[in-house]
Amino acid sequence: MKTIKVNIVTPDGPVCETDANTIIAATETGEIGILPGHVAMVSPLKIGALRLIKGDATEHVAVHGGFLEVRPDVVTVLAQSAEMASTIDIARAQAAAKRAEEVLSAKKGDKVAELELKRAINRINVYETRKK
Repeated sequence: MKTIKVNIVTPDGPVCETDANTIIAATETGEIGILPGHVAMVSPLKIGALRLIKGDATEHVAVHGGFLEVRPDVVTVLAQSAEMASTIDIARAQAAAKRAEEVLSAKKGDKVAELELKRAINRINVYETRKK
């Protein structure tokens, strides 16, 4: 089965370099599936899960914005931040969600707290999805 190279990079450095049969990403316009040989494109990413499917196994990555660049032989994710599901500190993510919820209950419409809550929920969801 054909594969495509995947590079996930953040301002802090590389997060993952691997090969996958299929990549599923949450873009600003909806979910997109990418196979080897996909047409070249660039798309903004939203806060969401990136799934790297390799045969029968799926790796999950929590991605917090950025861009997806697709070329026929390589997919590059330039993310503001990204974490492999296996490295997520679930207690830290739950604490971040609780803090953000407390700020929002005291100060409705706080954009920073809303963003922090979305990121924490994404990390929690990606962590829980990998266990299934």
